[in-house]
Amino acid sequence: MFKALGKLFRWFLPRGSRTFRFEPDSETLVSAFRERKFDFAHFEQLIGYHPKNWALFFESLLHRSYLQYLGPRVKSNERLEFLGDAILNSLVAEYLYRLYPSLEEGDLTKIRSRLVNRKALALRAKELRLSDYMLLSSSALQSVDSGSDSILADAFEAIIGAIYLDGGLSAAREFVSGALLKSSGILNSALTDDNYKSALLEYSQGRSLGVPRYTVVKEDGPDHDRRFTVEVFLGTESLGVGTGRSKKDAEQAAAAQGLDRINDTQPATTET
Repeated sequence: MFKALGKLFRWFLPRGSRTFRFEPDSETLVSAFRERKFDFAHFEQLIGYHPKNWALFFESLLHRSYLQYLGPRVKSNERLEFLGDAILNSLVAEYLYRLYPSLEEGDLTKIRSRLVNRKALALRAKELRLSDYMLLSSSALQSVDSGSDSILADAFEAIIGAIYLDGGLSAAREFVSGALLKSSGILNSALTDDNYKSALLEYSQGRSLGVPRYTVVKEDGPDHDRRFTVEVFLGTESLGVGTGRSKKDAEQAAAAQGLDRINDTQPATTET
């Protein structure tokens, strides 16, 4: 039966995809994703990798909140997240070690921690729209929609774990490089002090642009779990919007987005 189901499932794979190695324990999980009309080709395009064993990637997208709807033999993405976390830290450490030969160990550690923290990884996951491909309970999906970073950050690390097991360290390195390390905005933010408001103020005053202005544009949620949305302006120009559980956190998030925008719009320097 499993062999027949495996042949049937291969029919659903996009043309040109590598062979799917079907495993009996994956039957329930495979069916769940098929029912969601999983877009194989688009997912491959998003992660820039062509899976050989799709079961690994389905597992990487399965949050533990959804296990209640599946059988007891199905695993969530927590084990792959554990593996991906270790691989990510190693790859980023190697990248920084080679890129900044003069930096001391303590500085390298700080930069790495900023590159791989939950907020940074969740932002990458949002840009990849990983939540569109995940199996989540309704409450977990609400948590993602309300700004929780942990579910998306864990999924990003689980994807790294799946790529590593499926394609090896080189494939994982290529994904991490493309999804995380090639953005100058991400790297510059990691090199900036954690106080994004101070960094933005320093930038604006150094260029005589005035003082950044922060405006609360929305408050929602119950009293015990308030969410604030803040927009930051330089003059009349909006630089960024951030959310947080306090006005201070939301302001920091808005300033961080503003710095990312500034970094992304800086003209590239050319050597003469």
